Amino acid sequence: MNHPGLQSAMAHCGLIAILRGITPAEAEPVGQALYEAGFRLIEVPLNSPDPLDSIRAMRAALPTDCLIGAGTVLNPDDCARIQQAGGELIVMPHSDAAVIRAAKQLGMASCPGVATPTEAFAALAAGADVLKMFPAEQLGPAVLKAWRAVMRPPIALVPVGGITPGNLSSYAQAGASGFGLGSALYKPGLSADAVGQNARAFLAAWQGAYPAQETQA
Repeated sequence: MNHPGLQSAMAHCGLIAILRGITPAEAEPVGQALYEAGFRLIEVPLNSPDPLDSIRAMRAALPTDCLIGAGTVLNPDDCARIQQAGGELIVMPHSDAAVIRAAKQLGMASCPGVATPTEAFAALAAGADVLKMFPAEQLGPAVLKAWRAVMRPPIALVPVGGITPGNLSSYAQAGASGFGLGSALYKPGLSADAVGQNARAFLAAWQGAYPAQETQA
């Protein structure tokens, strides 16, 4: 993990908010609710309405210690547009070395999706900062534990897909470095207050699973 902003944000709290479907009008209040709950990593998937406008809105509204980026990034050329909007984090559902390299050449943090050790080590060789284990429902804590035998820290393994406050601890015990949180945290149409309530439930689960790591809003 060579990106200092990502390293600092992950050290504060390794929970990544995935705001698939958010609109620019919702971005600032939802982003504020997440930040106040303790989140420092926010991702707007590119298949959301006007995602770059949402990234711009949150970047303008939130302190600089909150890393904002884009998810579902499939094209290397999108990295520059995301950066121009204020994004610093590139999250992918797959592992494409061209996208990883494009992000790193721009000084951005790269989080590719991987589902096998071969993909994981290839992504690291291409310059990935964090490995997104996706889909986590398919891989599960047992696979994560097996990966950890050969991918020791500081390699960051972040399960994404189906993570809830109830199952987070089982992945934590298997060696997860953080988590990407989707529909259990945010769904289109949820109010900022409701997202904040969900965020606080995840923060409580995080603090319970990682008691040595103090997370403060």
